[in-house]
Formats: sequence, structure tokens, C-alpha cells
Amino acid sequence: MVDAPLCLLSVHAHPDDEASKGAGTVAKYAAEGVRGVLVCCTGGEEGDILNPAMDTEEVRANLHAVRLAELEASVAAIGYEQLYLLGYRDSGMKDSDSNAHAENFANAPFDEAVERLVRIIRAERPQVVITYGDEREFYPHPDHVRVHEISGPAFDAAGDPNQFPEAGEPWQPSKLYFTGWSARRVRALHEAFLARGDESPYAQWFERGFSEARDGRFTTFIDVSDFLANRRAALLAHRTQVDPDGFWMRLPDDVVREVFPWEEFELDRTLVETGTPDGEPEDDLFAGVRSVTTAPR
Repeated sequence: MVDAPLCLLSVHAHPDDEASKGAGTVAKYAAEGVRGVLVCCTGGEEGDILNPAMDTEEVRANLHAVRLAELEASVAAIGYEQLYLLGYRDSGMKDSDSNAHAENFANAPFDEAVERLVRIIRAERPQVVITYGDEREFYPHPDHVRVHEISGPAFDAAGDPNQFPEAGEPWQPSKLYFTGWSARRVRALHEAFLARGDESPYAQWFERGFSEARDGRFTTFIDVSDFLANRRAALLAHRTQVDPDGFWMRLPDDVVREVFPWEEFELDRTLVETGTPDGEPEDDLFAGVRSVTTAPR
């Protein structure tokens, strides 16, 4: 256990990823006084405009600035205290023309990207880091793959004084989690749409091979019942990406609360004993980390 202020650091690929992956969890911990830190690796320049109301010449001409303004609004809705931009350009979808851009995240020198993340970890001193697992089989976006590739090495290097000595005083986080969506969650939401007589946007996920076989990886379920409004507000902040009248927003939060009020995570690395019985899921990302004398910043 530690006596340092609790800090949770999330690493995401693009503006809007922080709203669709773990937003309720970060909002829950923020309400408890835990410092939330967001690292967004790219500016989202290659993202499609998915809301017809925002598909204007002015928005297209200033998409980078628009998406960063949306990100700041989302950060406020979730309750993050600090936002860092890792400083890379959106790499675009796999095999697209934009993949060749020299400033892309996916094309960045590996050690350079790791060091940038190490520098942030050492500055913020989080006990818990949330990032992406290897999801390239289902969603092989180069930037999501790159987030996965650099996060583990950065977690390990942050506490090693022999690695990146110019990047700040060493700090070793205690736990590294992968965020994700279980088939159990997707099935529950899918069936909720159908029960309301509505077409489900999740049907295509199963058609693409999303299956229950993935569910055994999840070790941790966080009840975000009281923070679904934060998650919705964060998604709606991304006006270029989320159509407020689209399928994704049609399932009311009270229905979501009833059918699947959790966000799920996979514990990839831990340097502490979580205290949960073998086979029993965690309900706290800080299990094994908290101390009775720990106070928020």
C-alpha cells in the first residue's frame, strides 16, 4: 500500500476515445477525489465527420482545432484534472494514404514515443495506468496498436533509473490495466435495443467476429451507474464524431443502468496483491494500492 495521493492515468489514441472507453470509471474516481490524468496521443486529424450537422466546409478546414476543443469539453465532463497531448498526428485507418505521413504516431520512433509517455508518468506519479490491450484482430487501427505497443514498455521504464534518465525522477506505477468492451456488455446492449423495437448498432460487431471467447480476459468490473450521465456528456462533446440523434445515443441511461452498469478492464501487470480471492473479479482499480492514510491531492 502507498501513502501518496491517488492518481489514475489513462492513455488514449484519439480525441473521443477517452469518452467511449472508461469515461464512467474516471468520473467515478474523480468524484472520490482521485486525480485523473489523460494522455491523448494524436490530434484526430484523420477522423471522419460522423455528425451531418457538423459536416461543413469551416469544420473540415479546421478539423484539428475543432477536435481539440471537443476533447477539452469531454475532459471537463468526465472530470479529468490534467490533459497531455503526446504530440503526434493521427495515422488514419490501416492501409489509408495518410499512413505515410512522417509525423504520424504509428511512424514515430519507438523510443521517442515511449520516452514521451515515461516523462508524463514520472511527472504525474500515478499508481494505476489504463491503456489498450492488443485488439488488432478486431480493430487494427495503427494508432490503437501503437498505444498498446508503447504503454507496457513505458510502465516498466518509468521506475527504472537507467532508462530515459533525462525524463524525470523515476516513478513505478503499481498496476497496468487494459480497457475494453466485453461481449457480455455488447450482448446486453444489443438485446436492449431489440427489446425496444429498435435496430441495434451492435449487430455488426458480432458479424465481424466479436464473441464471448474474449470475456475470460476481464478481471475487473467497475460499477458506473451514477456516472453514466458523465459518459454521455463526454460523448456528446465530440460533436464531429457523435450524432446526438444517432443509434449510439438512443439507448437511455436508465436502460443502460439496468442491463449493464459496469465498465470492464483487464489487469495486465500488478506489483501489489489485490486482496481478491482467486477467480473473483476486482471492483476497484486501486485494490491493493489504497492506504488508510492516503489522501487526494
